[in-house]
Amino acid sequence: MKTTIEALDGNKIKLSIEVDEIEFERYLDGAFRKISTQIRIPGFRQGKAPRKLIEAQIGVEAARSQAIEDAIPASLALAVREHDLDIIATPEVNLTSGQENGNVSFDATCEVRPVVKVAGYKGLRVELPALIASDADIEEVVTYERKRHATLVDVDRPAKIDDQVTLDLVGSRNGEPLPGLNVDDWLYEVGKNWVAEDFDKNIIGSTTGQKLEFTSLPSGMTETADFVVNVKKIQEQVLPELNNEWVAEHLAEHDSIEVWKSAVRTRIEESRLNQVRNTVVEKTTSSLAELVDIEAPEAMVSSDLRGRVQNTLKQFEQQGISMEQWLSITQQTAEQFVDALKEQSNLAVKVDIALRAVALAENLEASEDDLENQFERIATQVKKKPAAIRKAYDSNDAIADLRAQISKSKAIDWLLHNSKFVDDQGNEIATDMVLGDHNHDEIAVSGPESESDHDHTDHDHSDQE
Repeated sequence: MKTTIEALDGNKIKLSIEVDEIEFERYLDGAFRKISTQIRIPGFRQGKAPRKLIEAQIGVEAARSQAIEDAIPASLALAVREHDLDIIATPEVNLTSGQENGNVSFDATCEVRPVVKVAGYKGLRVELPALIASDADIEEVVTYERKRHATLVDVDRPAKIDDQVTLDLVGSRNGEPLPGLNVDDWLYEVGKNWVAEDFDKNIIGSTTGQKLEFTSLPSGMTETADFVVNVKKIQEQVLPELNNEWVAEHLAEHDSIEVWKSAVRTRIEESRLNQVRNTVVEKTTSSLAELVDIEAPEAMVSSDLRGRVQNTLKQFEQQGISMEQWLSITQQTAEQFVDALKEQSNLAVKVDIALRAVALAENLEASEDDLENQFERIATQVKKKPAAIRKAYDSNDAIADLRAQISKSKAIDWLLHNSKFVDDQGNEIATDMVLGDHNHDEIAVSGPESESDHDHTDHDHSDQE
């Protein structure tokens, strides 16, 4: 087999492949064996007739067509491995000679994964939620707890922020009631901004017995709705006096305001630290993706999107929810649902490209020991021998994908230890605090039976989905 390669525009290459007559003869033999199982020749069991008899009965043309059909993908696969090509879409194949006799030649135009350089990945700046709780954060919790023990007092004045109002609520679109937006005697705290874009704006200033009619955009929806609200009662929240006695009575584990606020601060900061550690990989890789200055290849985005849609539908099925029910609940169209997933796919593809670029720049290759460790880890999980796992990867041509996954995981680890973490005010957050004692050595990889190397890397810190 002879192969030449030509670079084309747009991350594409053209492989020109020629299979000589001697090599093609193997494919012809295979084609005749296939045909022998489909026809019956007197005196021979099905599949056992000699090639000469079959050739005499049906001719060479049908077998040659079958042989070409077999030779093209097999020869293309050999050429791809020979040139170490990372193809991201089904090649366009054009048979150029050999349809009737002689050597078989064809061209295959292949789109390959782009290899880029990511400027600025060293010292990457990653913004994370602030870890330190402010005095305002503490007061918000204190106020919430006092409100839980507040006394409601009827008032004869217009409604204002923090009042509790009793409402009859009707939300509809084109005359049809909207799920979750139709309720009687609903006690609502003005200022929560739960219902719709300017719902509270309409409630503020209303009086007992007043009927309000307005149009607004419901929270979580993309189309406006018509609202009819009857204000039945307005009550003011009278908060209990904050002192050590009240704290000791209602918060038994604390005996003073100071001790309680200190515990609140600790709880908030521990929660934020856990949140940061759970999202640091996602935040870091998203920041890295912003440095990619090319468009995500549509072939890669489409491949990732197919997987996301299938996984989402599978999750719906496991939860007993149909796609139609989900779209109705979330008040979105199928196109809007797919567009939202496509944004995630676009990001995932850029993350994949960028991580490979970092791995290449920093020489973060997967060693044989890395491979063996992964085979052993997977073998333990599925209760098989490491040799069987390697064989499965080999037979599915998935070793290269596994190497890429390992390299991308190493790139994530490199970034985690070499990026600059800051909060939303630009204050630096210590790397040791962010990473803690997490183990960065293992990675989660897809098995060789998966459709493709998903364009994201799973890691011990979090999933990137």
